[in-house]
Amino acid sequence: MDRDVLANLPIVLAVAERKGFAAAAAQLGMTPSNVSHAVRLVEDRLGTPLFARTTRSVALTEAGHALLAQLVPAIDDMDRAWEGLRSRKGKPSGLLRINIPRVAQPATLTPIIAEMARRYPDVTVEAYTDDGLSDVVGEGFDAGIRSGDVIAGDMVSVRLTPPFRTMIAASPDYLARKGRPKTIADLERHVLIGYRLTSAKSLWRWEFQDKGRAVEFETKGPVIVNDTLHASALAAAGVGIAYAWEPAAREHLAAGRLIELLPQHATQKPGLFLYFPKRASMAPKLRAFITVARDVARNPASPV
Repeated sequence: MDRDVLANLPIVLAVAERKGFAAAAAQLGMTPSNVSHAVRLVEDRLGTPLFARTTRSVALTEAGHALLAQLVPAIDDMDRAWEGLRSRKGKPSGLLRINIPRVAQPATLTPIIAEMARRYPDVTVEAYTDDGLSDVVGEGFDAGIRSGDVIAGDMVSVRLTPPFRTMIAASPDYLARKGRPKTIADLERHVLIGYRLTSAKSLWRWEFQDKGRAVEFETKGPVIVNDTLHASALAAAGVGIAYAWEPAAREHLAAGRLIELLPQHATQKPGLFLYFPKRASMAPKLRAFITVARDVARNPASPV
């Protein structure tokens, strides 16, 4: 392979991951013009554009997608080989990228990152918040955190939390104004805060259990969010009824700002799991993170 192309491939990858030259430059400690020059050199040597550029956006071309599909696994393998050699001489090191939903940040991920910083200061943990159902491997992440029911079967998973319920809730003020729904059908007459996954075009259908049967409810309302914590906050402010994972509403419920509705129809989620492809666990930085995550999950009351 052309040595100039090989040397600049990580820059191409950074631009693809960050979806921009300026963001890639900031990550790499380079100037945007140097990043642009490196990408242009690779494109010239390959004889095809890898990115479609406009004044507002940068996106991979078909050729760029094809290259990255083969490039990402190859670079991951080189990174693991390099880290494996370094780990024989010292502690795990390098950048560890984790894709997480926002609801996992406070109680789940924060104590893990705090313990990682204590045990492995040479590992930089980048927590990327994403409430969609992302392809963590294809987007350059080492691992992700999601509810166990949406993780692909070919992934290795490590439990981080016990199972929890989904629920609907509203503020005392809202219920005083609008009344309390007594059945799922009653929700048709209420203000509902819609939720849309960042990776989906349609609104999330609220999931309920009714006499042992799974029921989905299509929402209509004046507000749509893509963040369950925001939905809970809006409900606590009296905007309407929110559908949320119990951990997202826990503080509002404890403080009396929210009241759970229709608890007999709540559904059960398997809990949050760390997940990753099997071969990725060979990397010392991810092995270290897995060990810390298991330790924190076994002792969730430990100080952070």
